[in-house]
Amino acid sequence: MGEAEVHALRGVDLEIRAGEFIVLLGPSGSGKSTLLNLLGGLDTPTSGTVRFKDHDLSGASEAELTRYRREHVGFVFQFYNLIPALTARENVELVTDIAASPMSAAEALEWVGLAERMDHFPSQLSGGEQQRVAIARAVAKRPDVLLCDEPTGALDYETGKLVLEVIAKINAELHTTAMVITHNAAISGMADRVLRLGNGRIVGEEKPARKLTPAEISW
Repeated sequence: MGEAEVHALRGVDLEIRAGEFIVLLGPSGSGKSTLLNLLGGLDTPTSGTVRFKDHDLSGASEAELTRYRREHVGFVFQFYNLIPALTARENVELVTDIAASPMSAAEALEWVGLAERMDHFPSQLSGGEQQRVAIARAVAKRPDVLLCDEPTGALDYETGKLVLEVIAKINAELHTTAMVITHNAAISGMADRVLRLGNGRIVGEEKPARKLTPAEISW
């Protein structure tokens, strides 16, 4: 930032196992989104190494990172990033057209409970329904990793629970590795592992005694 050097992350040493459900907690500016962007191949580190299986993401070209994102990663953000002029089905088909062996858009939307809404436009859907379309778009290509940055941040309590149920289902039934950034500590009860970030470092790691279902979580 001008002449000021900001270390968004420093000294992070982390291993993520296939099929894990990980929740990232921490205040704004703690490095959560930067970590997610590095793991998703959206950013590259100034130093250090980021690896996914046999992919060295830290030394990858932009074309290699694009291929990695296309083949292995699904992204879900706080704001849905749907194209207003396209129906739910067409928004999901944007991904299925470029994936190697995707599920159909109809199947992906059925996974998130929107089979009867697939021909509706975003303006005809509630916030929770739009977020579930975004999740369907992310999982339609059958990603190894699902990265979610505040997926319930713009939603009310009941709608947020529906979205969490979808993410938990994808993790459990498709064995997709899921990482969820949240400011909401209650969501950590769903996780296999909780990582707390502060000042660009991992300052705590917890493993809940029992993994809760979304229905058991209240905030």
